Amino acid sequence: MSQRELAADPKEQPTSGFHGHGVGVPQHDATSDPPMDDDHGQEHAVEPLDLVRVGIVALAAALVWFRAWEPFATFSVIGVAGVVVGGWPILREAVENIVERRMTMELSMTIALVAALVIGEFFTALVIALFVLIAEILEGLTVARGRTAIANLLEFLPRTASVRRGKAVEEIDVEEIRPGDVVLVRPGGLLPVDGEVIGGHSFVKEAAITGEPVPVEKTRGAVAYAGTINQSGALEVRAERLGRDTTFGRIVDATEEAEHSRAPIQKTADRLAGFLVYFAIGAAILTFLITRDPRSTIAVVIVAGACGIAAGTPLAILGGIGQTASRGSIVKGGLYLELLGRVSDVVLDKTGTLTFGEPRVSAVLPVEGATEAELLEAAAAAESSSEHPIGHAIVGHARGRSVPVRSPDRFQYTPGLGVIVEVDGQQIAAGNRKLLEEVGMASGMPAPLQSTVTEVMVARDGRLLGRIEVADVVRPEAREAIASLRTMGIRTLLLSGDRPEVTEAVGRNLGIDAAEGGLLPEAKLRRIQDMASGAATIAMVGDGVNDAPALAAAHVGVAMGSGTAVARESADVVLIGNDLSRFVETVRIARRTRGVIMQNFTGTLAVDTAGVVLAAFGLLSPLLAAFIHVASEMVFILNSARLLPAASVAPARSLPLRSEGAVVTA
Repeated sequence: MSQRELAADPKEQPTSGFHGHGVGVPQHDATSDPPMDDDHGQEHAVEPLDLVRVGIVALAAALVWFRAWEPFATFSVIGVAGVVVGGWPILREAVENIVERRMTMELSMTIALVAALVIGEFFTALVIALFVLIAEILEGLTVARGRTAIANLLEFLPRTASVRRGKAVEEIDVEEIRPGDVVLVRPGGLLPVDGEVIGGHSFVKEAAITGEPVPVEKTRGAVAYAGTINQSGALEVRAERLGRDTTFGRIVDATEEAEHSRAPIQKTADRLAGFLVYFAIGAAILTFLITRDPRSTIAVVIVAGACGIAAGTPLAILGGIGQTASRGSIVKGGLYLELLGRVSDVVLDKTGTLTFGEPRVSAVLPVEGATEAELLEAAAAAESSSEHPIGHAIVGHARGRSVPVRSPDRFQYTPGLGVIVEVDGQQIAAGNRKLLEEVGMASGMPAPLQSTVTEVMVARDGRLLGRIEVADVVRPEAREAIASLRTMGIRTLLLSGDRPEVTEAVGRNLGIDAAEGGLLPEAKLRRIQDMASGAATIAMVGDGVNDAPALAAAHVGVAMGSGTAVARESADVVLIGNDLSRFVETVRIARRTRGVIMQNFTGTLAVDTAGVVLAAFGLLSPLLAAFIHVASEMVFILNSARLLPAASVAPARSLPLRSEGAVVTA
């Protein structure tokens, strides 16, 4: 899918504002498919008409204040005309709400404006309209800051690439790249695809994708992400995922989804807003019946409002999801962000989630009289021709330690035991204890190890050199991540299909609250379902095909980005890469988002209650009531705006894309 297609879905509906006032901030639906322009669909938050309205209302207010025209008829016409011009978005929404039989803040403010005009409070009505109009423009600017996250993200893709067809090189659009093509990215160029590095060496800046400020070294076999910046050497990347399927595309999806996703807490905000409207009207009626003071009655209607909640809640969700995307986590909607904000239990898979999911050398233990290099060199020579995963782990470890790996002259593999080889006339045996017993090493071997690791005993010409421990090694960040979850008051549980003793050992090592091993996928699913049926909010973190049912059954399924496609599709949250600490950061952001929304809830209730009481006793004029209403709305909106992610990198257009872009070799 092309870059333009990335930007054009979901489609735009340029009619209503963020919470109904229509200030030029578009929302989305699925009814149209306009083409994107060269600015990638970036909207202007302030329309010229909005500024014209502000000028007209301000002029009308000045004329009324200074009584430029003394006859009452002219005086009233100016006031009514100014209110209609300035308050038109609110008046239009109010009429629509009456037709749809919905009680909203727009209807409440319309009642206040009309009432102010009826009793001759023209200046008050104009100032109310002016305050609300300015507040809506400022709100539009704030919301537009969140929307530009999508436009900024879209800047991180090159638009053209060079393709080598045989000996010829031709430049093509990026959307013409196909899976399997080999993309050559020069220094300073942007990666247009997700894929595997198959050649070259470089450092790549991945801040736009993972939030990691330090460039990551890329060599053969490394994973490369679209939208990242190649900094030093040239890279050859085999394209695996394109367009929406890339990690970059999923981040764009998540940011767009945040704009129109409705989490339960947002529905609560809508219900609270409606309740406050009824409360304001009821309090106004009661005030009028008791005081017979129309000015106090109007002040009650004006001061009570939930615009800050109505606008601040979706803005907070947008900011929260934008932050998680910039920190390396893709949340697929506001619902899951809210659930993460109140998660109480986290269930973890072991293999591939807490561990690397492949055997690695955990210890090289030579006997007395032998050296570590001698032991490792003999073992690597013995395993160099082996196809066994344990053999691959030993050979890879030796090469990583710059130990020479020699090829054997003779190779014999015995299933279930190990290998016996001959190197330069010397016999080397590498395998389990039974194998060494068969070659005459019945005595002198150390005591057996615990069953959580695999031991490879190594002997050369009948002399024991030592043993190498091979295990599925725990990821280095896992222990800190588990400790952080405990600090946050979240209970952790390890569920694995591995042997119970191995699972329990890993659980103890990491400080996990409980661990259960030997579970088939069906048993793991039932365990998650039992937990989710109670009062707890469950998040499940996994990476494999066998984790997919459990991910779907949990309240929030979290997939490791390096896991299987089935797990990623079944999950509600996808972590970019393998770092479990990104999940912890995502939970922190979700809690912070929920905290900001609750602050807005509490603040709105406090301001409305105090304002209604003061207005009912005649201590607030309609003008002061309007100021308090609009000021509190902006405070709550700006409180939510704190969650919006700041730009972390410069726009990609500052890079010489055409001269340092991507080259594709077919």
